Amino acid sequence: MRYIILLTWALFCLAPVLWFLSIGFRPRTEIITPQPIYFPTFSLDAWQMIWHDWPMASYLRNSVLAIIGSVVIDLVLAIPAAYSLARYSYRGRDDIGFYILSTRMMAPAIVAIPIFFLFRNLGLLDTVWALMLVFAAVNLSLVTWIIRSYMLDLPHEIEDAARTDGASDLSILVLIIIPVCAPGIITASVIAAIFAINEFFFTLLIASTQNSYTLSVALANFTGGSDGIIYNAIALVAFLAFAPVFLLVLAIQHHLSRGLTMGAVKG
Repeated sequence: MRYIILLTWALFCLAPVLWFLSIGFRPRTEIITPQPIYFPTFSLDAWQMIWHDWPMASYLRNSVLAIIGSVVIDLVLAIPAAYSLARYSYRGRDDIGFYILSTRMMAPAIVAIPIFFLFRNLGLLDTVWALMLVFAAVNLSLVTWIIRSYMLDLPHEIEDAARTDGASDLSILVLIIIPVCAPGIITASVIAAIFAINEFFFTLLIASTQNSYTLSVALANFTGGSDGIIYNAIALVAFLAFAPVFLLVLAIQHHLSRGLTMGAVKG
């Protein structure tokens, strides 16, 4: 009975996703009809459109490179910062931590113009490198705070024992803290990747041509023009953006649940 209930609930939760996917494989005439169609016709029109008429492979590549690059940058910067905020005692530590978190509360439009001119002067406008840096800057505070909160739950005795054996702070961070904090780091990485996938404002600001468009901006291409709103193409591209994250979360759900429940909302 328990498995029947769980399976029923899983189907209930996945029903909108499956329905959205079915829209992507319907003819456009069946989508905009006023009468409901319970047995739709299977069609690959939208699939052929997004791969042949639009550079969807380029959009997908830009998204993957920008997301992975931004997550790597966030982890390289956030892990040492989180370790400092969680383990060292110095004047203004709590104020610095709050300031880092408060940058996440800032409206993106406030820094839009400075960021645009900054990347234009650096010659990075309309490049994937600029998207990496922007995504990393937007999510850095959140990643730092999540990892810091997880590190606060670690016992100090682990580090004291390592220092007694002569280990340096860098060795302790790399060989002890990071492996122990793996669930929290994975949680922060997945959350940063999800936010990067959904980022639209800065992507549209920086990506002025199709050379650096991501999937979030590509969706906007199917909502205007002489063809109107192409619902089946929107549904298919949205599913392509959703499916990798969904499979990733399923694959690491054990680590993700540990990271969310052991420190991610504390501190």
